[in-house]
Amino acid sequence: MALLTAAPALAQAGSEDARLRAKLDAMFESLVDDSPGRATGLGLDVGKRAALKSRLDDNSAAAKARRLERARQWAKDLGAIDRAKLSPASKVDLDVVLYQQTQAVTNGDKWKFGDVGGNFRPYVISQQSGAYQEIPDFLDSQHKVATIEDAEAYLARLHDFVRAMDEDLGRQKADAAMGAIPASFICDLSIGQMKALRDQPAAATILVTSLVRKAKAANLAGDWEGRATRIVSGEIFPALDRQIAAMQAIRAQSRPDVGAWSLPDGEAYYADAVKASTTTDYTPQQVHQLGLDQVAEISGRIDAILRARGLSQGSVGARLMALNTQPDQVFSANDEGRARMLALLNTHIAEVYKLLPKAFRTLPKASVEVRRVPVFIQDGAANGYYNSAALDGSRPAAFYINLKETADWPRYNLWTLAHHETVPGHHLQIALAQESTQIPILRRTFGGFSAFSEGWALYAEQLAQELGANDADPLGEVGYLQSLLFRAARLVTDTGIHAKRWTREQATTYMVETIGNTRTRAQREVERYFAGPGQANSYKVGHTVWAKVRADAKAKLGPKFDLRAYHDAVLLSGSMPLTVLERHVAEWVATQV
Repeated sequence: MALLTAAPALAQAGSEDARLRAKLDAMFESLVDDSPGRATGLGLDVGKRAALKSRLDDNSAAAKARRLERARQWAKDLGAIDRAKLSPASKVDLDVVLYQQTQAVTNGDKWKFGDVGGNFRPYVISQQSGAYQEIPDFLDSQHKVATIEDAEAYLARLHDFVRAMDEDLGRQKADAAMGAIPASFICDLSIGQMKALRDQPAAATILVTSLVRKAKAANLAGDWEGRATRIVSGEIFPALDRQIAAMQAIRAQSRPDVGAWSLPDGEAYYADAVKASTTTDYTPQQVHQLGLDQVAEISGRIDAILRARGLSQGSVGARLMALNTQPDQVFSANDEGRARMLALLNTHIAEVYKLLPKAFRTLPKASVEVRRVPVFIQDGAANGYYNSAALDGSRPAAFYINLKETADWPRYNLWTLAHHETVPGHHLQIALAQESTQIPILRRTFGGFSAFSEGWALYAEQLAQELGANDADPLGEVGYLQSLLFRAARLVTDTGIHAKRWTREQATTYMVETIGNTRTRAQREVERYFAGPGQANSYKVGHTVWAKVRADAKAKLGPKFDLRAYHDAVLLSGSMPLTVLERHVAEWVATQV
């Protein structure tokens, strides 16, 4: 467990650095004890925390209130630290964690519906949130079964799944009474996913088959299938029925295409959501204009490349759409085509690893692989997402790609997708932070910042292009630029929905016409924005800041600028708000002059 406990040599006992580190370590212990799911994800549900493996997180209204008061006390404690007496690294630690706790208190006091963490989520239950869709995936992908005790703990979690769903339902009803009612299609998508789990034999659900498969692989004797099936049919299915009925009742109160503007004090809510997701003071209108400007600039770059290839007719979006359907870009819409896509992605990642030493001194030890988003959640899931490795090395990191429609992923798009989600993107950034012995364990494992991580992942796409990772595909640069265009269009679309009252159809059409995605892919993205106001803005705002801080550092240092040293400076300090990143890079530059 050296990875968890190792820490830099602190100043003498009683120093302000030591005082801060002790506080941050105590916060980490408290957060792990409070989150059985996170304990399992980190591989810490063992030893004194073995009991956590039989439980799921408490996300009730009472637990939410307790966590708010805990954040209030932590903010007070951290505010008592004398920043002037801290080392440079500890100043970053304090700035980051105090920012988190202060934001938690400010937003938690102001907004009583949904969740207001790093990204706002106005609905406890949606097509992208809620225990009903999170827990089956969690149990399948993260709960290890190597012993009889592990299998019994899995069954205990199946029992606890009922409590988790009922707690969600209680909060959803209370929030709806306050006026936080999702758009009709969010209700429909949520109900559809619940029914996808409910309307099958209990023994055929992932909840049962996952345990059976794992127990068989571990050679564990016992009636795991029968016991799990009885819990699913006798307890979980009735809980799903309660959720379906309640969501149908909420749907009866819903309107078709309402965004954050329809929430209680919705204009202020969305403005706060934008600030929370971007960790800046940008207003919705500033984000909207930034998006319009960048869409125009990136579209011009793509237009020049396409014209040079003889593709000059129609809008940029129309020409990209035509590329998507060319035979050499399409994968067959069956499991063979999906397997081919996964194999290409994993092979490409291995090739990119060979380029990384040109830009990085430090590389992660944890491996990463590409997997398919589980079929049972693919209708409402994002187009892709990353899960970090277990801290103890027992589980590799994984990038999950949504392969419901293979047409959503033309071949020339795949390379930049891999760069974003794996290396030099999310995996490199997150794994380096997790493996660090300098960053406090609290910051390595809790509370990242979407604008930092998603901004880095877009910057990583840019870096991969600079390193030549796209050169093997004649259309590789187009795929890279289309990815940037996609994120710029998100700025326009998210603000359009929530600040300018765009409909789902209006937003989807804008995405299709601007970036050339299929309508199904664009609509799935738009539906995600409706369910999570503000988060989509974090990507391109983050990239804009990342590109600016590197450009500023290069301009100030001139020939003294070392890209590999720069990457160590920004990555080995962990995730942070963009305002802290700008200050941190400026201070690093001052040490290099």
